[in-house]
Amino acid sequence: MTLGGANVWSIFSYGSSIDSPNGCLLNAEGSRLIFFDRCTKSPKNNPKIFTHLFYTNHLGEPAGLKSTRKIRLDEAWEKWNELQVQGWTEVSYNFG
Repeated sequence: MTLGGANVWSIFSYGSSIDSPNGCLLNAEGSRLIFFDRCTKSPKNNPKIFTHLFYTNHLGEPAGLKSTRKIRLDEAWEKWNELQVQGWTEVSYNFG
């Protein structure tokens, strides 16, 4: 490839261990809980993330599944950051 008269070559590395949001966020009211879980069957160069949104009981524990989505890694990070800005906090809870 020629750019401004010089030969320029770019090598892009996509890596196989891309960080992904993995955990659980609880909304400020304590009424919703969302789990982020990496899809183990997605290709390493195009990872997908499952999000599982739950209604919660009075203890903040999952009480009923509202929805499940499979999204791209960049969408998952956008969602994770957006929720934290909106007041959702990371909580420790084992899904599955």
